[in-house]
Amino acid sequence: MNKPDRLDLSVELQHLRTVQARDPLPDWQTRARRLRALEAVINQHRDEIAAAIQADFGCRPREETDLLEVFPSLSAIRHALRHGRRWMKPKRAMASMAFLPASTALHPQPLGVVGIIVPWNYPLFLAAGPLVDALAAGNRAMVKMSEYTPRFSQLFAELVAQHFQPDEVIVVNGDASVGQAFAALPFDHLLFTGSTSVGHHVMRAASANLTPVTLELGGKSPAILGPGARFEHAVERILLGKLVNAGQTCIAPDYVLLPRADVTRFASVAREATARLYPDFANSRQYASIATDRHYQRLVELRDGAVRAGARSESLSDTTDRAEQRLLTPTLLTDVRDDMPVMQEEIFGPLLPLVPYDTLDEAIDYVSRHPRPLALYLFEQDQTRIDQVLTRTHAGGVTLNDTLYHIAQHGLPFGGVGPSGMGGYHGEAGFRTFSHMKPVFRQARFNGVGLFNPPYGKRFRQLLEILLRRG
Repeated sequence: MNKPDRLDLSVELQHLRTVQARDPLPDWQTRARRLRALEAVINQHRDEIAAAIQADFGCRPREETDLLEVFPSLSAIRHALRHGRRWMKPKRAMASMAFLPASTALHPQPLGVVGIIVPWNYPLFLAAGPLVDALAAGNRAMVKMSEYTPRFSQLFAELVAQHFQPDEVIVVNGDASVGQAFAALPFDHLLFTGSTSVGHHVMRAASANLTPVTLELGGKSPAILGPGARFEHAVERILLGKLVNAGQTCIAPDYVLLPRADVTRFASVAREATARLYPDFANSRQYASIATDRHYQRLVELRDGAVRAGARSESLSDTTDRAEQRLLTPTLLTDVRDDMPVMQEEIFGPLLPLVPYDTLDEAIDYVSRHPRPLALYLFEQDQTRIDQVLTRTHAGGVTLNDTLYHIAQHGLPFGGVGPSGMGGYHGEAGFRTFSHMKPVFRQARFNGVGLFNPPYGKRFRQLLEILLRRG
């Protein structure tokens, strides 16, 4: 599908609903077959996928596509294949004491048809990741790809059509108007990954149908360099998290809070680390381009506007920007202020503001005063300080003494909090997101509930008093 109108989308959704109703609780063999179909899409077409993403970006290192998109997608599939049968089983328990010998259970039930809206920055992983969880939970899915990665989006649609039955997964391509129509469909659940500003529109559209949503947004994710950090290690890991995919990562460190005395040292160590990570930077094919001209110009204006307003910029490479290739030089920004756009907008690129603090309490207060981020990174060895930061800050997820890696843990849900999103997925958490955990109460054949029937007499009042005392 390339540019379907709203009617076509509605027809496709209704078709998926109809076939889902015929098999509302697919067995494990069916779910596993669908997961293996997705695995085949990725495994059998790795070269085509990397080439398409490379063509869309201008330069996207094959190594980053394999590491940051192919690997986590395949890992998620294999995790679901290992554990999905267990996730499907009802979770049984005894009823509350007053109702014994009754029993209870939670029966996971597919929600039905899930809508997934995919961004451009990691177009494979952010399509495959939620799709894995939706399929493991027994749903069918419609996936809206990004118009900013047209080659990969078209390829993904073709590959899904080759490997899936036509009534299992439908991939939709089209411009922003198609995306708006897609978000307004009455899905059984809608997952959107993208900017906070667009997230408002998606949630507004979904609310018309009372469609439950999972919003994976962004925000300004801080990296805190604590007084007890291993300094050189921290700088390198912050830079790595910032510079893979040229910073076009929703959980990339957006700015660094660090002791005031360490600002100059950070710049020196960062420059050395950049030279190690990207030797011969001017000719490197391992540093990604900015994906679109519009995004490139936005980043240039964020940087240059901050400098005009009094910030200082320090390039981490001797290479200058190359607009024709959308190559933006990694840059530190110091003397930034909160009223600068670079400190108000999610950067989503290789610009890294440094914000000095005098005490760790001051750094914590700074994070707490600002909208809750999608990620927080703390570099510190002292457990008391770690506990202090974890207790007093909010973030969608946290990585200690590294960056990015909390997103790759199957045992941890991935999601935001407040302005950075709502809900979560990955692994069993994703299975539950796309399932209704239906509560079932089973009454025992021999039970005492008849003792509470009217008419209400002395025995009833005595039993009620016992219940009120014992709960």
